[in-house]
Amino acid sequence: MRAIVIHAAHDLRIEPVPVGRPGPGEVRIRLAVGGICGSDLHYYHHGGFGAVRLREPMILGHEVAGYVVEPGPGVEGLREGDLVAISPSRPCGGCRFCLAGMPNHCLNMRFYGSAMPFPHIQGAFREELVADAAQCVRADGLTPALAAMAEPLAVCLHAARRAGELLGRRVLVTGSGPIGCLAILAARRAGAVEIVATDIAAAPLVHARAVGADHTVDMATAPDGLAPWTADKGMFDVLFECSGAAAALAAAVPALRPGAVVVQLGLGGDMTLPMQAMTAKELDLRGSLRFHEEFPIAVRLMQAGLIDPSPLVTHTVPLAQAERGFELASNRAVAMKAQIRFA
Repeated sequence: MRAIVIHAAHDLRIEPVPVGRPGPGEVRIRLAVGGICGSDLHYYHHGGFGAVRLREPMILGHEVAGYVVEPGPGVEGLREGDLVAISPSRPCGGCRFCLAGMPNHCLNMRFYGSAMPFPHIQGAFREELVADAAQCVRADGLTPALAAMAEPLAVCLHAARRAGELLGRRVLVTGSGPIGCLAILAARRAGAVEIVATDIAAAPLVHARAVGADHTVDMATAPDGLAPWTADKGMFDVLFECSGAAAALAAAVPALRPGAVVVQLGLGGDMTLPMQAMTAKELDLRGSLRFHEEFPIAVRLMQAGLIDPSPLVTHTVPLAQAERGFELASNRAVAMKAQIRFA
């Protein structure tokens, strides 16, 4: 069985790895599709992000879907041939955060393709995967490409929950990559009446408009493009900051009304905050990390046709061309979401 293994920055290899057999409560899955995420790109280009660094070879990938090959003993509700979206989130269930209803902050989290702990948690970019049955959500009616979008959509559904009430709200999204565009979809489904998206590149803004942004602003060509929303101390109720860039947050603050909520989604390393301006406006800064119960909700929303991320999948490459897929995913002028086809 082959897997996509990162050894160091720009050292990506397709290597053989052992094939596992499912134990009690587990399922063996033939992977169909895997989406390349921003964190995968950080490992590919930089060998990590922030203080998180590769210290051993690691299988990448956590946005995956595939077909059940073999249910293990005691598994119910999953049969051979079922298409499943696979949650990469595997909290322990017994630590103080799991017991407090915060499993995304599990002290013993096993999240696919993460170099945070050592030994690293190996990822899901492999031809076959043995997963806990509890991670698997049947994706009847979806394509594998769409089922693999459940993970990033769950990230944005969790962020929408962190934002609080969105019905009738004006929303600003900074950074219009895959997470930014999915945040637009999530905010609209939650009732936002006006959504403005920004970026420093033109191509992502085309996708932002396609998924429902009412207005888009190219901050590279129009650095004062948010000026119309700065009147009367600002107009936006909620900011989804999806770029991880301090400049994006600083440019957004004048357009936020006093008491607005800032949900920080982008992870690009430490950011310098415009603290005086944020304090003067009494802005509410909220972090948003991963997800848990939102994963099956993401699948159900897609199955019901209430959220459709399929226009965001712009490129698919076979496993043998995995490195080309990573290069495509890195080119924001060309790709939105690049996926790897395993079968």
